[in-house]
Amino acid sequence: MPRSAPSQTSFVAGEISPRLEGRVDLEKYRSGAAELLNMVVHPHGGASRRPGTEYIGEIKSSSVKGRLIPFEFKTSDTYILEFGDSIMRVVRNGEYVLDAAKNITAITKASPGVITSAGHGLSNGDEIFVSSVGGMAELNTRNYRVANVSTDTFTLTDLFGAAIDTTNFTTYTSGGTAEEVFNIATPYPEAVLADLRFVQSADTMFIVHPSHEPRKLTRTDHTAWAFSTITFVDGPYLDVNTTTTTLNPNADTGTGVALVASTNLFAATDVGRLVSLPGGNATITAFTDAQNVTVTINDTLSATTATTNWALGAFSNTTGFPSVVTFFEQRLIFAATTNEPQSLFMSKSGDFENFTAGTADDSAIIFQIASNRVNSIRYLAATRVLTIGTSGGEYVLSTTNDGPITPTNAQIRKYSNYGTANVEPVQVADVTLFLQRAKRKFREFKYAGEINASGYSAADMSILSEHITLGGIVDVAYQQEPDSIIWLIRADGQLLGMTYRREEEVVAWHQHKIGGTYTGTHGSLASATYDYGMVESIAVLPTEDSEDELYMIVKRTINSVTKRYLERMKPFDFGTDATTAFFVDSGLSYSGSSTTSLTGLYHLAGQTVSILNNGATHPDATVTAGGVTVSPATTKAAVGLNYTSRLKTLRLEAGSSDGTSQGKIKRIHEITLRLHKTLGVEVGSDVTDVDRIPFRDSSMAMGSAVSLFTGDKEIEFRGGFEEDDQIVIQQTQPLPLTVLAIYPRMNTFDS
Repeated sequence: MPRSAPSQTSFVAGEISPRLEGRVDLEKYRSGAAELLNMVVHPHGGASRRPGTEYIGEIKSSSVKGRLIPFEFKTSDTYILEFGDSIMRVVRNGEYVLDAAKNITAITKASPGVITSAGHGLSNGDEIFVSSVGGMAELNTRNYRVANVSTDTFTLTDLFGAAIDTTNFTTYTSGGTAEEVFNIATPYPEAVLADLRFVQSADTMFIVHPSHEPRKLTRTDHTAWAFSTITFVDGPYLDVNTTTTTLNPNADTGTGVALVASTNLFAATDVGRLVSLPGGNATITAFTDAQNVTVTINDTLSATTATTNWALGAFSNTTGFPSVVTFFEQRLIFAATTNEPQSLFMSKSGDFENFTAGTADDSAIIFQIASNRVNSIRYLAATRVLTIGTSGGEYVLSTTNDGPITPTNAQIRKYSNYGTANVEPVQVADVTLFLQRAKRKFREFKYAGEINASGYSAADMSILSEHITLGGIVDVAYQQEPDSIIWLIRADGQLLGMTYRREEEVVAWHQHKIGGTYTGTHGSLASATYDYGMVESIAVLPTEDSEDELYMIVKRTINSVTKRYLERMKPFDFGTDATTAFFVDSGLSYSGSSTTSLTGLYHLAGQTVSILNNGATHPDATVTAGGVTVSPATTKAAVGLNYTSRLKTLRLEAGSSDGTSQGKIKRIHEITLRLHKTLGVEVGSDVTDVDRIPFRDSSMAMGSAVSLFTGDKEIEFRGGFEEDDQIVIQQTQPLPLTVLAIYPRMNTFDS
């Protein structure tokens, strides 16, 4: 009966696939885990409970799936753009941007109460924020929907549609403002949001979709945003005509010019399309029939006679529009129209809206990937070269002389045949990480000339954790600070994370269930009640001098209604004491004078919430009338939906005097946990058989928060005699947990 004291000092292999539970010979086995639920692996080796999520607000319409897009004007001025069904809203510094305030001059005590605001300009369904109301302060600092609009009056409903009854409120005295949540119309309905692609330069973002003209989104202030179609200086065009078909304009300049084709050439969908003619170009403005259109001459033509020297624009409702866009070497690059899925259209150098082709070094360039089958371009990733991901393989655009790209030195080479899913990749340093075509394998495309004669490799980063991506990935975002984590959304709405630091050989997957429940269908999932909130869109914003911020749209069932909330993950570094900890989801925090009433929780109506009161756990409560009551009174609190964090080890391989210890009876009798900034942990041999570790001793004053613990905890382990010698460490309270190492002491029975 050998005794042993093995150790696990790192979790940098992440959650290991069940298919590898027999591979105790793998080095990664010793730094892996059987389960990492709501736990984040640090590059240093330890694993911490993920932070909770802060409630920002309900998206424009909870009946519509939204899309989040980051907008970085400068490092100190960044935004999250919330796209809905043909509408966009703006988030700055964790709050929705509000439009100009509308002054309130009267509020009745009635059911519903009527608000007077002369010439307010609001419409039914608009969302507003009410503040500074004198007397009837019950309305203050809360969001509402507008109803029963007239020129100077309106009523309010809450975000669940219930009318606001002011009958028993305090009498209105004076003042108050209503500020609408800023929004603008967009050309993008809900059905296309997931396929929007974008790239940004300063205060201008270029947005593409195969069924929509390329557009620019420009920003001049927090509430000054505008969409516009791109008016190209020239081009891009399809190949120059090589047939006998002629085009004949009846004027060399002006509008309303007739353009006649000698054979059937045009379609009604050509309106808006460019046409290259000798000396200049024109835009089709009206369609008569297949041989006759009306055009506006953009540049004076050199002749008004029939010519075979013409070319039609590459972008139109006939050919489709680009579905991919990026910048590379001072060129704006579009790619993959419906009719030209393998073509790249590169602007002139430094002139993003000019696609005039030529042979000069700065001329626009058009490339078509040559292959024996159609390989639609799915992404473009710019590093020191341009990586081109297609449905059938991975290519690199480089030069023959290692200089800048020009029309005469560019070359495209294929380096792998995996194929890419139609999901935007992420770039980490000089590496592009993309999803393989089936959306299961997550590959790392990087230069590997020193170990790979072909120059590039595309290793599978999910090979050790293939079970985690089961069902497919639908969205990806990269959080560089503080721990280099790639966040992904699985098709079933579950959030995944991959801590990625290749220089330290860290590739660690972890799974996350956002607090709450959802009842209904989701994608291809059957209608059921799911024990987590469904994440539908994610985006990351960098900050000037702190951690990058992860935003997400989460779908839940709240008070029997489907709600979609915008939330932001709180920082990993929450401070030095438990009073500032935030480990609840869709939560809010309070800091102020002593109170027993925590309000503002209208978004969690009817939900059971977890509460941290001055750094100490508080009994759960149900949200009623937008709030909960706490006792004792609090000056610092965090309130929101509970979630469980769990780390479960793999079967231990240690202690046998006769070969492997696998398959033999073992008994763990004691454990030392090395912890960091931790409270309230449960430890056991199984999820259903855990004991809570005490952190309070007799020297500590009752009624005060326990200090965060860093150090070793000796634990008598209640596990029995069993073959599956696994250790479960979990946190079910709104408190922090960081596990640095596990040191079990055990006996192994060899016979």
